[in-house]
Amino acid sequence: MKIGIIGLGLMGGSLGKTLKKLGGFTVYGYDISDTTMLKADMVGAINGVLTEETCKDIDMLIVSLYPSSFLSSIERFLPNLKDGAIITDFCGIKRQTVKEMKALAEKYPNLVFVGGHPMAGREFSGIDRAVSTLFDKASMILCNVNADIFTLEQVKKFYLSLGFSEVVITTPEYHDRAIAFTSQLCHIVSNAFIKNDIATEHFGYSAGSYKDLTRVARLNPEMWAELMIENKDNLKNELGEFIDNISKYLDALNLGDKEQLKSLLKEGNERKLSIDSKKNGTN
Repeated sequence: MKIGIIGLGLMGGSLGKTLKKLGGFTVYGYDISDTTMLKADMVGAINGVLTEETCKDIDMLIVSLYPSSFLSSIERFLPNLKDGAIITDFCGIKRQTVKEMKALAEKYPNLVFVGGHPMAGREFSGIDRAVSTLFDKASMILCNVNADIFTLEQVKKFYLSLGFSEVVITTPEYHDRAIAFTSQLCHIVSNAFIKNDIATEHFGYSAGSYKDLTRVARLNPEMWAELMIENKDNLKNELGEFIDNISKYLDALNLGDKEQLKSLLKEGNERKLSIDSKKNGTN
């Protein structure tokens, strides 16, 4: 199977490494950075360069870029792709890219478009941090555009073969709403939490809870700012609800109301236990 990858940073580079490790894939890659292209070749993430010529035989084209770069990055390749070639992406929001895919599907009815978002990542970025195990046991989200049931099943099997534990099919609207809570809000909370003055003096006083809460404070500001602004309607709702909830704890402390604080903590603890029980099927 021949795969084209546009964008060879952490995600695209890890994809290339995974495919090469599995074997049976020929990987053509393209990145705007010559240095990144050189490194991708050196670390064994690609077999060759994705060009207007080499793209003619690929079975799948995967775009691993910021959403704002999706459309412009693929326009040069689409006219040369073979009939039935699949175009998918790793963009962190889906309403924008799926909308663009729908327009492209009308222009190129011989091509197949499926929006995608791997729920995997690290607090680092760039090809230097790419690993062949990035997608192990992660979830892959798909938003179908024009694939028939058989092609969609082919895409699912492809991602499962990379190490993903599950493939979830949803709408771009629900994806963006859910991701505002499960990802974007988490990064904001962690990023804001670490700004406390004592964070620079806490050494020797922290354990797992501090490490868990602050891990995603380390991020790529340019990428996350774009994702958050593009999804601001959903993120504003989630952030507002979080502020409402966190203010209740402050109110209880201001009043010295131990029973109210205990009630709030009990409610959160029980919610977490219920969610975990539901996920593990132990209800």
